[in-house]
Amino acid sequence: MLKRFWLWLGRLLGRVLLVLLVVGALGWGLGSAYYAWKFSGPVPAEEQIPKDEAALTQGIIEDAVRIVEQHRDNTRVLRDAHAKAHGCVKAEMTVLPGLASELRHGVLAEPGKTWQAWMRLSNGNAYPQFDSARDARGMAIKLLDVPGEKLLSSKATAGNQDFVMFNNSVFFVRDVAEYKQNFAAQASGQKVLAFFPGWDPRTWEIRHMLIALKTLAPAPDSPVAATYNSIAPFKLGPHNIKYRVVPNPERCPAYELPAQNTALPNFLRNALYQQLSLDRVPACFALQVQRQNPDYYMPIEDTSVEWSEKISPFETVATLRVPAQDFDTREQNLFCDNLSFNPWHALPEHRPIGGINRLRKAVYEAVSVYRHQRNDAPQAH
Repeated sequence: MLKRFWLWLGRLLGRVLLVLLVVGALGWGLGSAYYAWKFSGPVPAEEQIPKDEAALTQGIIEDAVRIVEQHRDNTRVLRDAHAKAHGCVKAEMTVLPGLASELRHGVLAEPGKTWQAWMRLSNGNAYPQFDSARDARGMAIKLLDVPGEKLLSSKATAGNQDFVMFNNSVFFVRDVAEYKQNFAAQASGQKVLAFFPGWDPRTWEIRHMLIALKTLAPAPDSPVAATYNSIAPFKLGPHNIKYRVVPNPERCPAYELPAQNTALPNFLRNALYQQLSLDRVPACFALQVQRQNPDYYMPIEDTSVEWSEKISPFETVATLRVPAQDFDTREQNLFCDNLSFNPWHALPEHRPIGGINRLRKAVYEAVSVYRHQRNDAPQAH
C-alpha cells in the first residue's frame, strides 16, 4: 500500500515537473520572440526628448538630495552614488598613433597625443560598505588641461574632459521616466516597488530587475582588473558612440597580484595599493568606442539595451596607463572626495546624448554643488 502511494506520488511530481518545464520553455520562447520583435531596427540617429523630462528631472534632484542626507557619514555629505572610492590615481591617456581619420575628434584629434589625467575607482553604493558586498564598480576619468570651450564648466572645471563609466554594459532603467519611479522608490526604502510599482503586471520591469541583479556583481580581484562601460551614448564628432575601458595588461610589465584578504572591508583599495605603491607595477587599459548603426536596434534613448558587438565591434582609440605611485595619503584622499565628475565637462565633439545623459547634466551638477556647500569644501577640479 505504502509502496503504491510513493509510486503514485513520484509519477505525480514527475508530471508536475514536466508541465512546469513545458510552461517555462514556452514562456521563454514567447519572451524571446517578443523581445526579438520589440528590439528590431531601424532606430532614430537623433535624440527624442519627451515633453515632461524637465519636470521629472527636478523630482529626481530632490530625491538625490534626500539620499545624500540619509547616507551622510556623521556630518560629511557623501555622493548620491559611488560614495566609496578605492583611490584617486594619476593616469595618462595616449591617443592611438595610427587612429583612423574618421575617429579623430575632440581629445582624439591628434594621434600620439598624451593627456594627463585623474582616475577615480569606486564602489557604486550610496553608502560605503564592505568591498565583499555585491555592488556596481565605477571608473571616472578626468583629462586635464584640455583647451576649448566645454559644454558645462566653471572656473575650476574649465580645462576638464570627463569620462564616467561602470562595470556593466547596460543600465537597469531605460529612460528618465522609469528612473524617476525607480529612484523615488529606492529613496523611500521601498526597493521592491522599484521594479514592481503596482499590481498591474504590465508595469513590472522583470528584465530590468535582472539587469540590476547582474550589475550588483561580486568584487573583482582589483579595481584595475574590471571592464568599465559608458552605458549611455555620446557624440564623437559626427558619430553616435558608446565607449568602454578594458584592461590591457600586454602593454604593462607582467604582474600577478598576491592573494588578498577579501574579508577586509577595503580589500580593493589594498589591492590597488599593493600593485601601484608596494610592488611599483603600473596598470594598463585600452579606451574603445562602438559606433551606432541606426539600421539595427541600437537606440539612443534606451540605456537598458546593449548595442550588438557583432554588428558594430568596439574599436581601440587610445591607451590608458596608471603609473606606479603613492596615492593613499590623507591629503590625496580628501582631494579625491572633493573631486566632481560630470560627462558634460566635455568638448562639443564629445557631447553626451540620450535621456540618461541629459538627466546626468542636471543631477550631477546639483548634487555636486549641494555636497560641496554642505561640507564647506572648495569645488575641486
